[in-house]
Amino acid sequence: MSGGEKVVCVTGASGYIASWLVKLLLQRGYTVKASVRDPSDPKKMEHLLVLDGAKERLHLFKADLLEEGAFDSVVHGCEGVFHTASPYFHNVIDPQAELIDPALKGTLNVLRSCAKVPTVKRVVITSSMAAVAFNGKPLASDVIIDETWFSDPAVCEKSKSWYRLSKTLAEEAAWKFAKENGIDMVAINPGLVIGPLLQPTLNSSLELILKLVNGAKRFPNVTYRLVDVRDVANAHILAFEKPSASGRYCLVGRVIHCSEVMKMLRELFPDLNLPEKCADDNPFVSTYKVSKERAESLGLNFTPVEVSLKETVESLKEKNFLCA
Repeated sequence: MSGGEKVVCVTGASGYIASWLVKLLLQRGYTVKASVRDPSDPKKMEHLLVLDGAKERLHLFKADLLEEGAFDSVVHGCEGVFHTASPYFHNVIDPQAELIDPALKGTLNVLRSCAKVPTVKRVVITSSMAAVAFNGKPLASDVIIDETWFSDPAVCEKSKSWYRLSKTLAEEAAWKFAKENGIDMVAINPGLVIGPLLQPTLNSSLELILKLVNGAKRFPNVTYRLVDVRDVANAHILAFEKPSASGRYCLVGRVIHCSEVMKMLRELFPDLNLPEKCADDNPFVSTYKVSKERAESLGLNFTPVEVSLKETVESLKEKNFLCA
């Protein structure tokens, strides 16, 4: 199935996932109304303007997540709305202003605009595994996380996991609003997103990979829920196009310990100076599983993690983020 004459909206279009989403939508023949905070910033725009089909079918709009009604004109005339815009970064000073308000109020602002527009058939929101996996249950090798799990805001707050809290509150509020206003909504919940960059700037998820390959002395004792950015973009489109799609979709290609990531990277890039030792002497943090059943029911085939890692590092090299 292709977009044909269909018009869709992508919020936060200059972001990592959203840029790939715009690229794939244009490839499928959709007309894309894309919202960005600052259309005059070439770093945010140039990589979108050069995409195949952009000249004919990409229309850019300025919209601020915190401004009520800012998305009315963007979603007007659209059949589908993909809400990806939400801040994600590590060094937070004011969690409420920097993460929680833009995620929560921004999501509700977009949904309010959608509720006013009768042409909108479905809204697909980009949530996160951050809104799924953190409910206080220990994560061990016999655990399988699925879409019935919801992160507990109290657990997130207690551990000062502000990004997790922002995504959990935003998704909870989105489901409530969608139900009360009769909006057909689907949530996509990706893990740590890796894969090649379209935009010229470094995003937070790839910053973690860059640190590992850019002269780190030791690697952290952590597990990652890895998924390829192209799989995430594709899942959004499948969730819009497939009439039977509903509810939430966890997207994790593989749960893997950082030591395994380092092993793969050593094999893929023997010339890189990669850390051999873990940052602590504790037993490695346990891996667990995330169910792929619902994601695969959409028709999604996950990219092997080795392919994603290889193309991530190649992309970081190509964009000059790696030290010589």
